[in-house]
Amino acid sequence: MPDVSPLLPPGKPPATTARFARCASSANDELRSFRACLAWLCVDHSSSPRVAAVGSWAVFLLLAVAAPAAVRLLGTAPPRPFDGQVQVSLTLAASLAYVCLRALLHRAGGLRRLLHLDSLRRDSEDVQAGYAAQLARSFRVLACFVLPCALAEAAYKAYWYRAAAAAYGSPWWWAAAACAVEVASWVYRVALFFMVCVLFRVICYLQILRMVGFAREFGRFADVATVLQHHRRIREQLRKISHRYRKFIVCSLVLVSASQFAALLATTRPHAIVNLATAGELALCSVSLVAGLLMCLYSAAKITHKTQAMTSVAAAWHADATVHAFDNDQENPDPDLPPTAGYLAPANAYRVAAGDESGSGGDDDDDSRSECSSLDDPKYVPFQANNISFQKRQALVTYLENNRAGITVYGFVVDRAWLHALFMIEFSLVMWLLGKTVGIS
Repeated sequence: MPDVSPLLPPGKPPATTARFARCASSANDELRSFRACLAWLCVDHSSSPRVAAVGSWAVFLLLAVAAPAAVRLLGTAPPRPFDGQVQVSLTLAASLAYVCLRALLHRAGGLRRLLHLDSLRRDSEDVQAGYAAQLARSFRVLACFVLPCALAEAAYKAYWYRAAAAAYGSPWWWAAAACAVEVASWVYRVALFFMVCVLFRVICYLQILRMVGFAREFGRFADVATVLQHHRRIREQLRKISHRYRKFIVCSLVLVSASQFAALLATTRPHAIVNLATAGELALCSVSLVAGLLMCLYSAAKITHKTQAMTSVAAAWHADATVHAFDNDQENPDPDLPPTAGYLAPANAYRVAAGDESGSGGDDDDDSRSECSSLDDPKYVPFQANNISFQKRQALVTYLENNRAGITVYGFVVDRAWLHALFMIEFSLVMWLLGKTVGIS
């Protein structure tokens, strides 16, 4: 049973409890789709580990290992050319995802804490609403990946078992049962792998929402202490995410790369028969594994890019505040600007006008639009409540330049440069392998 205890400790004031009532865990909250999916996958995340863990492991061994092995040993269908490679790749991917998912749930203390819902109460209402919408949308993303694969696999297996019933003379009900077992095993293994990838995507999206709010702090508050507090909190969250998912990302990268190189070797060997009937299952397996890996890498690189872009946002804010602080000429003062009080300690800092902030909260899927778009229009108004000196702003920019946060994998930052290097390594290996097999030079 999922944890139904409220995240807020007892004794809080009624106003605070009502404000964060949406964070209390219940059977009908934002996680009901994820809980249903985990229950369908028989992944133990309850508070009674003994019996549930035994049942979870039993279902995993039955569907991921025993079912495909039994179908091969019984010989109920004609041998498929690339079936062994497909089954090994899917079983290894499902094993990796199952072990990582159980470890993540156990280490984080449940699904809510794995998705950082316990710390969501400190975020703004916009972040909470956006994250709740993303939770509901992410389950649809999972279904969009799994259902087409399941339908294609069911059609492919139905074709082969129909041929088996005609060639081997086996009863139709026996072929139908074996086909259903294979399809169930396929869907279970693919859904396990995609489940971990979707969870990682959701967690990264929360950090992106926080970065959008963090970018607005420069214009709304212009408070160095608040900015530092938010940045350190985000850095700590990204450090936890990196530590939890680094093994899964590295193992997935090695596994998917090895499976694709093995598929390339198998399809380019002499006298290999490659068509839709023989290699369709291999192509479907490759597409599924590569899609899951790309989902993780894209999410990690996106949050790293958004986080590192805060340095340019802070530098632009610092430059605009410094320049506009001295635009007021002492001989011909502008009544709309406050008087200056020296180079190192301007009397007033500035904030972005409230109507000029809409650019920072746009669609995050377009990489060409960063959070610094809210600072492109330099319309500043005096902000008398906070007197930020030049040294404080310079210290903030220096801190952000030397403390760039992001998703890391054993010290390597997963950004665009890392992805470009990875692509070149993979491309070089593919070209070398093609040169050894089909003679491409």
